[in-house]
Amino acid sequence: MKKTTQLRKLIEQEGIIISPGIYDCLSAKMAESAGFKMVGITGAGLAASLLGYPDVGITSMAEVLNQSRNIVKSVDIPVFADCDTGFGNPLNVYRTIQEFEDAGVAGLFIEDQKYPKRCGHFEGKQLISTQEMVKKIEAARDARKDPDLVIMARTDARAVYGLDAAIERAKAYVEAGVDMIFIEAPQTVEELRIVAKAVDVPSMANMVEGGKTPIVSVQELEEMGFKFASFSGSAQKIALSAMQELFECLKTTGRLDGVLDKIASLSARSQLLGLQRYYDMEKKYAVE
Repeated sequence: MKKTTQLRKLIEQEGIIISPGIYDCLSAKMAESAGFKMVGITGAGLAASLLGYPDVGITSMAEVLNQSRNIVKSVDIPVFADCDTGFGNPLNVYRTIQEFEDAGVAGLFIEDQKYPKRCGHFEGKQLISTQEMVKKIEAARDARKDPDLVIMARTDARAVYGLDAAIERAKAYVEAGVDMIFIEAPQTVEELRIVAKAVDVPSMANMVEGGKTPIVSVQELEEMGFKFASFSGSAQKIALSAMQELFECLKTTGRLDGVLDKIASLSARSQLLGLQRYYDMEKKYAVE
């Protein structure tokens, strides 16, 4: 079954879908190994891991596309991509959809910020007009070859114009034909409840530790009516804490004793990466 179709079927099923945020092939494989049914690429995490930049729209389409393609190839579950603003105007969006679809993503979202964009929980966001975003959505739909490719529209209007404006934009984007909606950065639990019921297509909630949105459980998000529960930065941020602890231990003691029990074994990593398969291939293709 195509990964796009797999994702469509997940969306059609009862219950909320947890979308762990991943940023490279290793984190994607870890999420798959843990039993998740899909993963979402975090744009902020990708910018941090690939370039060492904050999420302020500096990554190019080619950089995001190449990393997304590698991630797709590394796992057997659907991958949902963060395509920022579509990397330009409607013509750029048209190409973006074609390129990411060819790369094998099962779904993606574009957002209504001006280019270059920034993290949805940063200050200073600026938006394009609703009409321009609608044209981008039209371009995205026209470019899509596989009807099962899931197209989500994200609006950052809550931070700029308020919740009512964000909901009005979301309704306009649904009317333009998107499959899912993502209203970024509601600021209270009550706003989350309102957002979850705002449109008649599935919605995503994004849990960002230290961000503008209160952190609630997956069960609560499901009760509110969300279909996707995204934890976009959690994996990378907990990895940062673990690395910080490791480096501090090395710096102060010169030993690993304080963290050794927290380090995955070489064999565990090799098993995750499928080392035995490569040993077997070496034997198969060895010259006698």
